[in-house]
Amino acid sequence: MVTSLRKAFNAAFTQQKYQSFLTDLYSKHPGAIEFRVAETPVFVDKAFTHKMFDVCEHIIDLVCDPRFKQLTERAIPTGEFVQNETTHSQMIAFDFGICINDQGELEPQLIEMQGFPTLFAFQVYYPEVLEKHFSIPGNYTPYLGGYTKDSYIAMLKKLLLNGHNPENVILLEIKPHEQKTRIDFYCTEDYTGVKPVCISELTTEGRQLFYFRDGKKTRVKRIYNRIIFDDLKSRTDLGDIIDITQNWDVEWVPHPNWFYRISKFTLPFIYHPYVPKTFFLNEVTQLPADLENYVLKPLFSFAGQGVVIDVTLRDVENIKDPQNWILQRKVKYADIIETPDIPAKAEIRMMYVWPDDDKRPHPAINLARLSKGKMIGVRYNAEKEWVGGSVCYFETY
Repeated sequence: MVTSLRKAFNAAFTQQKYQSFLTDLYSKHPGAIEFRVAETPVFVDKAFTHKMFDVCEHIIDLVCDPRFKQLTERAIPTGEFVQNETTHSQMIAFDFGICINDQGELEPQLIEMQGFPTLFAFQVYYPEVLEKHFSIPGNYTPYLGGYTKDSYIAMLKKLLLNGHNPENVILLEIKPHEQKTRIDFYCTEDYTGVKPVCISELTTEGRQLFYFRDGKKTRVKRIYNRIIFDDLKSRTDLGDIIDITQNWDVEWVPHPNWFYRISKFTLPFIYHPYVPKTFFLNEVTQLPADLENYVLKPLFSFAGQGVVIDVTLRDVENIKDPQNWILQRKVKYADIIETPDIPAKAEIRMMYVWPDDDKRPHPAINLARLSKGKMIGVRYNAEKEWVGGSVCYFETY
């Protein structure tokens, strides 16, 4: 992305440095990182950063519109509406592909977004370790919105705890110690004191929730939610668990309904040059003549599952619930990250936070993913090099 920095980084890179970096990264929580970590960060100049900010703020205008909840009522599947919904999602992530337009210029294109947590804690730990082993210019930072490591951690702690003691706040997941993102759970506990807890460990008394912490029955007053219903419905190994959709006396951060409201469902309502044209499949009266230039995405799946990349008429005809699918214009990822063999593509996730007393969300931190295949994501590139999870460094001055 920044030619001079890319050349300097690649020239200084050695496998020994990379292996030392990985050894250091893995040492804090051995065995907790299953996904591939890329050999390089992504360097982003101010001009490209401002392009991403422009579309993020455009989308935030929509999310802040008083009519947004009404607009997204259909986004929440039947039986999955959770009571006590909050006024907004305290965490939002915007995924951008680094793309090339018809004029040969680099531009961001929004791929997806989510009103749901991502690696908000691991992305603090990761660049800190990376900077011990690789030289990063002083005018580049992984933080956004003027944050530093210390101010970001202070904000994250305030956001998750909301004045409660850490023992009364839990990170709720499905078998958290088996999840591929568990390194983020452990880093969350390191920075905030909030422990990961499996939904199967919750017990109830009336409307109150409890779990056992160090053998002591402990009240749950606030939930940092990482439960995805799509995963929950597919599990048969959890036994008798609570129904989280009910009216529990608990705070949510973020509330589960926002996973659906700010999601692929929102894309057809956004009109911006950096957002590819997107339609609800059931509302398409005439399919595009160039169907091969579109992708089909199921609304209610996660991590790229179920996506049809090379769309045919038969694919469309085989879909039985078109109201639950979107048809999205393909974007042309740029082979932009120079590596020792072939260039890599990249996606940037801009991670926003929305404290309860703020009028709008604001940017805080980021992650990046490098790929040399059709699908972006650490699960799809395990056998390649210079791909995987990464971080962006943004030019500050």
